[in-house]
Amino acid sequence: MNEKIFNTLYEAIQSGEPVVLATVIRGAENEIGRHLLIRRDGSTQGNFGDPSLAARVKEQAAALFGQQASQTYRDGECEIFLESYFPPPKLIIVGAVHVAIPLVSFAKELGYKVILVDPRQTFATETRFPHVDALIRKWPDEALAEVGIDASTCIVVLTHDPKFDDPAIKYALQYSPAYIGVLGSRKTHEKRLARLKQEGLTDEQLAFLHAPIGLDLGGQTPVEIALSIMSEIVAVRRGRVFLLQHKRAAAQPRRSRAAGDHS
Repeated sequence: MNEKIFNTLYEAIQSGEPVVLATVIRGAENEIGRHLLIRRDGSTQGNFGDPSLAARVKEQAAALFGQQASQTYRDGECEIFLESYFPPPKLIIVGAVHVAIPLVSFAKELGYKVILVDPRQTFATETRFPHVDALIRKWPDEALAEVGIDASTCIVVLTHDPKFDDPAIKYALQYSPAYIGVLGSRKTHEKRLARLKQEGLTDEQLAFLHAPIGLDLGGQTPVEIALSIMSEIVAVRRGRVFLLQHKRAAAQPRRSRAAGDHS
């Protein structure tokens, strides 16, 4: 790898910029070991010596930005390894409630950078959350603006209090996060939707909310509820649509106490 590509790759990793490094691992002798560094916006650094091959590799790499995966791509006699470099996924939890404690633990085990937001200093303490990456004691909309939301960010809203939940939801939905789930029963959620519509949010925006939150595992305890929430986040990020469809279908005819119905 030449020094220029190495330095750019190093800087991308340090800054948390997602990139894909394409390396020729099979083909003509003079092609093996060539690199092409590809950014999310399609810009590249490096040279394969064949513009048409580079274009096809860029097309393959574009799909990997959504999947956050690496893969080997075969193009005729040429074989290219596409190695993805992504920052750790980010989970923002709004509400330092009891469910948040095991939720932080699960998320950390899965490699998430976890940020906890709650202006209530009685709940948001280092003693209760020693394992969180960042603890922000501000109102949710102020904290979310400070942290930043992108297409890979997951957000969980747990306070069960409209004065905290609604500003967080309104702010977050402007940025189309990867996931946003809100704790509360169906009845609570219906009231929430009515309030948010009165404040100008559209049905299309509100359709992004996962509520009641979590896959229906039949959970009752805070740990079990946290597990159902984390399971849903994994299912959404990995595209397990059938699990989410099953959840919606199961919620239609009946709804006993399931994950999220804890009001």
